[in-house]
Amino acid sequence: MGSTCEINAAMSIWRRLSLFVLASSLCSCLCRAEDSAMENIVTEKKAEESHRQDSADLLVFILLLTLTILTIWLFKHRRFRFLHETGLAMIYGLLVGVVLRYAIHVPSDMNNVTLSCNVNASPATLLVNVSGKFYEYTLKGEISGSEVNDIQDNEMLRKVTFDPEVFFNILLPPIIFHAGYSLKRRHFFRNLGSILAYAFVGTVVSCFIIGLLMYGCVMLMKQIGQLGGDFFFTDCLFFGAIVSATDPVTVLAIFNELQVDADLYALLFGESVLNDAVAVVLSSSIVGYQPEGDNSHTFEAMAMLKSFGIFLGVFSGSFALGVATGVVTFTKLRDFPLLETALFFLMSWSTFLLAEACGFTGVVAVLFCGMTQAHYTFNNLSPESQDRTKQLFELLNFLAENFIFSYMGLTLFTFKNHVFNPIFIVGAFLAVFLGRAANIYPLSFLLNLGRKYKISSNFQHMMMFAGLRGAMTFALSIRDTATYARQMMFSTTLLVVFFTVWICGGGTTQMLSCQKIRVGVDTDQENFVSIGPDGVERRSTKQESVWFFRIWYNFDHNYLKPILTHSGPPLTATLPACCGPLARCLTSPQAYENEEQLKDSDSDLILNDGDITLAYGDITVSTDATGAHTSGTPVGGVAVNSDEALDRELAFGDHELVIRGTRLVLPMDDSEPPLPLDSRRHRHKNETMS
Repeated sequence: MGSTCEINAAMSIWRRLSLFVLASSLCSCLCRAEDSAMENIVTEKKAEESHRQDSADLLVFILLLTLTILTIWLFKHRRFRFLHETGLAMIYGLLVGVVLRYAIHVPSDMNNVTLSCNVNASPATLLVNVSGKFYEYTLKGEISGSEVNDIQDNEMLRKVTFDPEVFFNILLPPIIFHAGYSLKRRHFFRNLGSILAYAFVGTVVSCFIIGLLMYGCVMLMKQIGQLGGDFFFTDCLFFGAIVSATDPVTVLAIFNELQVDADLYALLFGESVLNDAVAVVLSSSIVGYQPEGDNSHTFEAMAMLKSFGIFLGVFSGSFALGVATGVVTFTKLRDFPLLETALFFLMSWSTFLLAEACGFTGVVAVLFCGMTQAHYTFNNLSPESQDRTKQLFELLNFLAENFIFSYMGLTLFTFKNHVFNPIFIVGAFLAVFLGRAANIYPLSFLLNLGRKYKISSNFQHMMMFAGLRGAMTFALSIRDTATYARQMMFSTTLLVVFFTVWICGGGTTQMLSCQKIRVGVDTDQENFVSIGPDGVERRSTKQESVWFFRIWYNFDHNYLKPILTHSGPPLTATLPACCGPLARCLTSPQAYENEEQLKDSDSDLILNDGDITLAYGDITVSTDATGAHTSGTPVGGVAVNSDEALDRELAFGDHELVIRGTRLVLPMDDSEPPLPLDSRRHRHKNETMS
């Protein structure tokens, strides 16, 4: 009996212990579940707070753009030209940056824990084990030791600091594409040789002049002990490349409003469009400079030639990719304008991303894609899509450009790694001035040796003054701010952009008056009428195109446009008779329908001082090589009243131009208001009598 009682007592104790252990386990599980639930609630609250914070940050930029637009309207209403919209956007960005930096304080979060771990490199992704749970953390960037305790106070400033890739992949493409898509090809190609000289040779010269001068400043800073890190000659050349990219958006807007001379506008706009592309490729070539040996910053001829080969290869590859993408954008969706516009937009944007993914430069590719699409694809779009694409890219360009300039002002106070050095800043301003002068004046002198219409000294002074820096310079400088040298470049670049936009951009009107450059000139004016020494009125173009472009234009007009668009003459009329089957196969039915209403915006590019025949309806007015005017009767030999024929032709808003047997229809200038009917008759009578 005693043993039985002992066994029962032991079993009772065991059952109690089991129940106690089970209860403890249940309590522990319940506590863990409660802790997990509380942790989930905290995580959800943090995510919700982060969402609200992100929305507030984006709202700041939306309000900045809204305020800029309203002020622009006020300036335009008051005809105030001393401050452009981009300069205004920077001022608003500066004000908001001051408020975010000094007026808004985020309380410190005591839950942050700083742990030390000795590793050889900074991993892009870090997994942290916290009580058996793994959490993933991503690398945001390096923080100096003095800012470790103040890290939470900078959280909002980091929130309004965008990834530099946002500028290159989202904001820059519409700006560059719009520059190519809206290019006035007539004036651009008339001054093509000069524009290429300024954009290629001038940008390279400016880059090396600035690089050499800045290297002297760096050596001076090193001698007096004001250099806080490594700064090599390649860094100076990189700085010269990024600040050689001009963006005279302020000056060009005033030029367009005041209708400044078309040649000056074309030279300045064409140079700014192309030298942005050259500066991007040149900076990437400098970064790719890698001589053999341990020291990667010594001069080596082979490495220099390799970098030059990279420059040519990247530029030519980007150019070919952009043109090819522009050519293949051959939409067949004319019956659905919305789908057609969407496809056009996506193909245009994908050009930039495709070039970057292939190792080329998206800026060059999307620029020439826009020029190609404006020349070919635009003619295949439906009228609704033509209007939509113009307005869409104009809107995107306006918003992206003002967003970037607003962000520039904001970054002056929100960027945490600024390095301002007075010697470097003064040297940079001096180098930028001398580099621009070395670009404009020597090249203008050499170009004038071969130009029939010289680039006058007042034009040269205006181009020198209008070398503003803008979105491209900022985007190239902010793309990499990891080193001491790049941080100093970025801080100095901001000051250069501010000065040129505010001072040079604001003084454009005064500079035009000082240089006595005429305004109120029709930028689309084609022909100028002058009186020759024999007293006979002569009609001639302002510029004659070079022989190379004449050959290219004839080939493009007779063969490429008929194949790629519906706006050229049918191939059956341009190809030899032996190629008739091939011509009929490649010519679309719509080309035959449009044969009588051929529209070609580039026909005036090959005009010369002779063999020009203007056909108004059934009356032909021609000029021979001497410039004398003759008029003739209709081809059919039936006399028609000239006033009635002219009225009938002008009713359609077009006039025909016959050049060497090719019949073209050119649109009338949209910038001029339509003349009353009596004025049209009176003007035509005067031209016929002369």
